[in-house]
Amino acid sequence: MTNITVRQLVLSFFAICIYATMTVANATAAQTVLRVVPHADLKILDPGWTTIYITRNHGYLIYDTLFAMDDAFEVHPQMVDKWTVSDDQLTWTFTLRSGLKWHDGQDVTGEDCIASLKRWGKRDGMGQLLFSHVDEMVTQDPKTFSIKLKAPYPLMLESLGKLSSFVPFMMPKRVAETDPYQKITEYIGSGPFIFKQDEFVPGKKVVYLKNPNYVPREEPVSGAAGGKIAKVDRIEWISYAKPKKAINALLAGKVDYLEAPAPRWLRKLKKNKNTIVGLTDPAGFIGMARFNQTIPPFDNPKVRQAVLTVMNQRHYMKAAIVNKEYWKECHSVFPCDSPLAQEDKNSPLKKAQIKRAKRLLREAKYDGKPVVILDATDIATIANFTKVTAAKLRSIGMKVDVQKTDWATLTTRRASREPVDKGGWNMFHTFWAAPDMYDPTRIVFSGDPEKGWFGWPNDPELEKLRQAYTASSELKEKVVIAKKVQDRIFSTAAFAPLGQFYLPVAYRKNVKGLVRSPVQFYWNIEIDEKK
Repeated sequence: MTNITVRQLVLSFFAICIYATMTVANATAAQTVLRVVPHADLKILDPGWTTIYITRNHGYLIYDTLFAMDDAFEVHPQMVDKWTVSDDQLTWTFTLRSGLKWHDGQDVTGEDCIASLKRWGKRDGMGQLLFSHVDEMVTQDPKTFSIKLKAPYPLMLESLGKLSSFVPFMMPKRVAETDPYQKITEYIGSGPFIFKQDEFVPGKKVVYLKNPNYVPREEPVSGAAGGKIAKVDRIEWISYAKPKKAINALLAGKVDYLEAPAPRWLRKLKKNKNTIVGLTDPAGFIGMARFNQTIPPFDNPKVRQAVLTVMNQRHYMKAAIVNKEYWKECHSVFPCDSPLAQEDKNSPLKKAQIKRAKRLLREAKYDGKPVVILDATDIATIANFTKVTAAKLRSIGMKVDVQKTDWATLTTRRASREPVDKGGWNMFHTFWAAPDMYDPTRIVFSGDPEKGWFGWPNDPELEKLRQAYTASSELKEKVVIAKKVQDRIFSTAAFAPLGQFYLPVAYRKNVKGLVRSPVQFYWNIEIDEKK
């Protein structure tokens, strides 16, 4: 081999390396990345195992649903192409859209959907009520399946298109067959984004890539419905240990979007010319204190009533939400301005009555043992709720043990039914998206001590009312039943609604296409490179 030939080979080699480097660099430069600070750390990846919203939001990125709700809360087909209902209203047949594939390349089938619905139906309130009417589910061909009922069920489509936790997400059959009380370990969906498990660092960073094989619907996007178009190549959820660091990251352009900026920093964000503070959620949230009714002292309804008697909503809203434009009192167990909302003129949450509360504790023979309150310090709203409750309990003579943790740990621990000395709990605070409390079918209203939500009320009367609600198709009758549910909730002190509020988001001015919804959606969002 001559020297010239060797030199040519060497030069060719370096040319190839330079070209490859430039190609990678150009590809990276061309990739659009949306960097988000989520409202909480993502640590639980199974949206069928927990109701927490960070896991639900994760689910919406990678999974899809048979039906979906638009921004007016109307139900539309999503994965379903067409459906029919038999004359006797007992057989519903659904045919899936063409082109639906799992992220591993396999076709989505009716068997996958049946398995997914069965798993969802064991944990979700609406799902449990629906499946109490289901006789069987069968497939006609790979894309078609039927749900056969024992009796007509007017809420079929509302159930399958349920917006928030638990969401009836579709998963591959092999994944959906996981015990609903065990977490899944494989995260394969058919949605617009793919979860990058190899880049997942719990509590620090989550990465999603655009699904190149996703076929969106042709209708315009509206809420969870319509064409879910991924307009960025990559989404990164980045967590910060302190709220101030997240604010500074947005102001410095290191991140593009903050899901829940701390209230005390809103004024600073509004003054910055490169950021926007706004509301994407038209319905808001309902604050809540939840009691564990299986162990003392809250197994005694008089103790729960004593606590409700001093829980003035204004005190909670002022402490947690601060700015009056973002909160209001709502003395209804259903969200104010929703069809079933009925203001309770005698609500114990209107005015603190310390003397009455102390009398109820004496009648209940409260023994003075500390009440264990689980406190998620990484979510400012919940941490402030806890501070108010702790002070109120102490004001009526109760001892309090506030156990500080993060939200992900709290949501795992609250599943424990053990006594407090063995890792159990007495009370925790949370908040629900308004649609999750729109009607008595939702899991938070369950009176089933085995299948119900954490706190586990044992209330057969409440369960009868919930079943009656599902059988009604007239709004007037539903309103009457809903009022009975509300009266029952307040009389048994199943939980305490702490007020209705709205959480603004903050984002850089070059972020466009935000979807109006109670859920944080990331399809349709794009980065305007010109700004």
